[in-house]
Amino acid sequence: MRSAKDFFRPLAVGAPEPLREIPARPSRAIHFFDPSNEKMASKIPGMVGKVDVLLGNLEDAIKADNKVAAREGLVKIAQDTDFGPTQLWTRVNALDSPWFLDDITTLVPAIGDKLDVVMIPKVQGAEDIHFVDRILAQLEAKAGLTKPILVHAILETARGVANVEEICGASPRMQGLSLGPADLAADRRMKTTRVGGGHPGYLVRQDPVDGNIEGDRPIFQQDLWHYTISRMVDACAMHGIYPYYGPFGDIADVVACEDQFRNAFLLGCVGTWSLHPKQIAIANRVFSPSVEDVKHARRVVAAMGDGTGAVMLD
Repeated sequence: MRSAKDFFRPLAVGAPEPLREIPARPSRAIHFFDPSNEKMASKIPGMVGKVDVLLGNLEDAIKADNKVAAREGLVKIAQDTDFGPTQLWTRVNALDSPWFLDDITTLVPAIGDKLDVVMIPKVQGAEDIHFVDRILAQLEAKAGLTKPILVHAILETARGVANVEEICGASPRMQGLSLGPADLAADRRMKTTRVGGGHPGYLVRQDPVDGNIEGDRPIFQQDLWHYTISRMVDACAMHGIYPYYGPFGDIADVVACEDQFRNAFLLGCVGTWSLHPKQIAIANRVFSPSVEDVKHARRVVAAMGDGTGAVMLD
């Protein structure tokens, strides 16, 4: 653990100064794509400006035989594309995998000037972030980069959730956290029916009316992810970084997808993952303020003045 006086000191001679505050850039939808898929890769230039974040995925969903092709594909896409207002992120392979080191040592020198965030899967504790922090600083210095590459961690294990506060505060590179519901459910032995969804058996039943326990009573399915998202949001808020919902795997069920995204938004998340273009529009709608919200916020700001005392609207 670094002391307060050293927290914002570069970890390598020649590395860029760490950011004192994480920029508040729109990131409503983090859209995943497979850089080894030529058809998918060909669509990336046309998506610039239509989605807040494009993420080249190198980890899950990329077969072992395609890992090198995905890495090389991402380099080519990044070098050939002007991303304009759209951020470029990548999800590298797990730190204990055979591919992580090649991922990071290839990407930073080749496209580090365009790469905004590196997403790290299956983060267990602060030690994982410390490792990534140090190696990124060395690579940035060697490549002559002038801005630091930020780090985003995925909560996919019970240990990661237990250590969420220390993960958030492990480095000034920390941009945010995402919920990883599939692997987390497996690690916890949770029962779900689809990635990012719930389970019909996790419910609450209305109390009996007039003591009639035999009569029909409404039942309501509960959100299995409420606790984890709330804890993640608190940890992120405490450290000034950003919380995100993860994937909703049932692409066809756009109604349930929007419901799950909205639950996360109401709990404090600023964005989510998109696994299909149709989910981008859902995320942009859910994680954007409505016209009415903006009007109300402006009225509040105008009424508050210098912030001393209380005011009443309407």
